[in-house]
Amino acid sequence: MKCEKCGEDIKSNAKFCPNCGSKINNKPATNIENNTNINLIIIAITAIIVIAIIAFTACYIANPFNLGESNANTYGSNDQANIVNDNQASEVQSTESSKSWQSVGSFEGSGSGTKTITVPAGQIRIDLSAYPIKNYATNHLYVSGSNGQSAKLDWGPKSAVATHSDSISFTSSSQTTFTIDYYETVSWHVTVYKYQ
Repeated sequence: MKCEKCGEDIKSNAKFCPNCGSKINNKPATNIENNTNINLIIIAITAIIVIAIIAFTACYIANPFNLGESNANTYGSNDQANIVNDNQASEVQSTESSKSWQSVGSFEGSGSGTKTITVPAGQIRIDLSAYPIKNYATNHLYVSGSNGQSAKLDWGPKSAVATHSDSISFTSSSQTTFTIDYYETVSWHVTVYKYQ
């Protein structure tokens, strides 16, 4: 503690300065000072919470399907389709049978464009999901096969900006070509399963 008059170091319990003899004011902090400190703490905590909410929201908007996981296909970063490692796709097990739905191909992308894929013969299921950029026009993800099978995800100008999903199943005796047509998407995923 220092003397307010001469600046000499003094003991905290001193009543007078040993250097200049001035009376030392040892009053505790006022309520105003205490309230100011409490207000600063509340403001700091509120700011941290707001920043955390903004960061969480930004992560979700940039990557709605894999929150917390790395994804190179965020809005604006890549407008072409990418093949996903088949090991990342989940297997859907059938009940009480040695056969199960096995992933035979998984594709993802963002932006707008088309991609052609070949689907093997057999009992097939195609799952698709997408998240639109925003709804000022008709955003979509269409999957159409040369065998007449198709699935559509559409968002109109008044639709909620949210993830949509669909699935198709069919049996084919030969390979089938499918076209993936996507328009104004933050991200889309198409996974092909074969029952084997």
